[in-house]
Amino acid sequence: MTQQNEYVAHRVTSTEEVDGVLLLQSDIPLAPVAKHTGEWLHYWAGKAPDRAFLIERSGSGWRQISYRETLQQVRAVAATLLARGMGPDSPIVVLSGPSIDHGVLMLAAQYIGVPIAPLAEQYSLIPEASGRLDHCIQKVKPALVYAADGEKYAGALARDSLATAVKLVSSNVPKNASSFESFLQGNSNGALEAAYARVGPDSLAKILFTSGSTGNPKGVPQSQQMLTVNQSQYLSCLPLLSERPPVIVDWLPWNHVFAGNSNFNMILSNGGTLVLDDGKPVKGLFDRTLENLSMHVGTLSFNVPIAYSMLVDAFVKDKSLRQRFFADLDMIFYAGASLPRDIWNALEKMSTEVSGKVPMMTSSWGLTETAPCCLIHHQGGASSGMIGVPVPELDVKLIPYQGDRYEIRVKGPSVITSYFDAPEKDAESFDADGFFITNDAVKFVDKDDPSAGVRFDGRITEDFKLLTGTWVQAAELRLRTLAILEELVLDVVVTGADRSEIGLLVFPSAVIAPENDGEVVVDEDYRQKFMERMRQVNEGVAGSSKRVARVLLMAQPPSIKDAEITAKGSLNISAIMANRPHLLERLYDDSDVACLKC
Repeated sequence: MTQQNEYVAHRVTSTEEVDGVLLLQSDIPLAPVAKHTGEWLHYWAGKAPDRAFLIERSGSGWRQISYRETLQQVRAVAATLLARGMGPDSPIVVLSGPSIDHGVLMLAAQYIGVPIAPLAEQYSLIPEASGRLDHCIQKVKPALVYAADGEKYAGALARDSLATAVKLVSSNVPKNASSFESFLQGNSNGALEAAYARVGPDSLAKILFTSGSTGNPKGVPQSQQMLTVNQSQYLSCLPLLSERPPVIVDWLPWNHVFAGNSNFNMILSNGGTLVLDDGKPVKGLFDRTLENLSMHVGTLSFNVPIAYSMLVDAFVKDKSLRQRFFADLDMIFYAGASLPRDIWNALEKMSTEVSGKVPMMTSSWGLTETAPCCLIHHQGGASSGMIGVPVPELDVKLIPYQGDRYEIRVKGPSVITSYFDAPEKDAESFDADGFFITNDAVKFVDKDDPSAGVRFDGRITEDFKLLTGTWVQAAELRLRTLAILEELVLDVVVTGADRSEIGLLVFPSAVIAPENDGEVVVDEDYRQKFMERMRQVNEGVAGSSKRVARVLLMAQPPSIKDAEITAKGSLNISAIMANRPHLLERLYDDSDVACLKC
């Protein structure tokens, strides 16, 4: 199919070190780098003052703020923060999700060098997650805490861990809090200009928390340099970003690096417009996304595979929505998992039918610790699972792991050099050459041509050996199993370390009656469908490394309180194994009738 975009000519140099270790670099020059995020805001407030920067739902209509208005509000809020004695040693914590006021506060803090830490909303809204809220607060020690709605976040605002923090609220403002409106009354003065002048590449811009294997979120510092360099790396690889002001309609939360860094700063640095979608790709909220898309569509689409699957279904039913979505689309970007081939094909087909061309379809790879983008597929000819080549000025180390798999490590100006207040984590996170240890695996698309890039090939930390010494790629097996089981399960945990066979602990979607001892009773129709799908999982599989031999359906869903679910909504496998050892033993007890043999 015809692609609409031209691709950046590039060459990846590969240097072989001792024991087959490879060092990869891109020869693409890095685009100019801003000193800090405030430079972007000043530039676009001068160049396109009336262009909408942020747009959000407001009642039955929409509220928007231009670049000129954003700069004015940012400077006013920054002046108020300074007047209250805030600076680099007095961080801000944000409890609520994306909003115009949140965006203004974030840029105001970065404007004067005040670190800001957006936290996962569920930490504040789900009582079982309050322990993680307290953990993050104790790490950050905020001088100020912001929430969009004083009623919705009343419980979190009243926590003892926030007793000394100034409370800032946009609506339903409680008596002990300041209104966001009052912070807009700050006046520019010499102190504001001096604080702005002190902000530089090494200034701490924000702290993002990412869940670790212990369940306690770890703080990942994001310097101004990490934010600005990463956008220059994007622009070097994706010149379409500067060809016209980009527009993104985005539901993703700002406590995640994907939306909070990548998408927000991509719009800001290129003078585009970010439309805040208050829907989500989940039952009960996706209709809101479709409603929002009927009024605003993007020139770029950033989303996760499940959302694209739901969009394809919606486009089949709604021709006018399909027409709007694809009519002016430059790029489709997916992350979080591979995009199923049938969804990829459907997106290409629909786009061609609407516009006569296929937008650039791509993905990348990165982590919270890398700001995020380290590799991106910008060279054309992408297919699902390809994550591309290194971005400019990033060093990639590939260490032979198993067969044609490599462990990937990275180093560069957009990669952290330490964690936030966690020296014990630093010691295990960097190798002797200063490369960040990602624990991810990749494979070359073409082993003879590194410029063709690599594919993501799972998490090394999830791999294990059977008693026979056979390696099991658990992440790959889990994804393949979920793709076949689909609506029958919520998720699965692959087991078998130091056992003779692979097993699955399954969180079913159709629990009828959980027994006290953990056994699940499901109806016969579900059981038959489940076993038929499991036969498909094992169909054509040779060898013990990919064949699932036994399954146990779990009565209790993963627990937020016990850290079995991360902030991203994924399973914390280590926590599940540690919390449910008796179920693991039941899985491998051949006398237990609850264990399904496959």
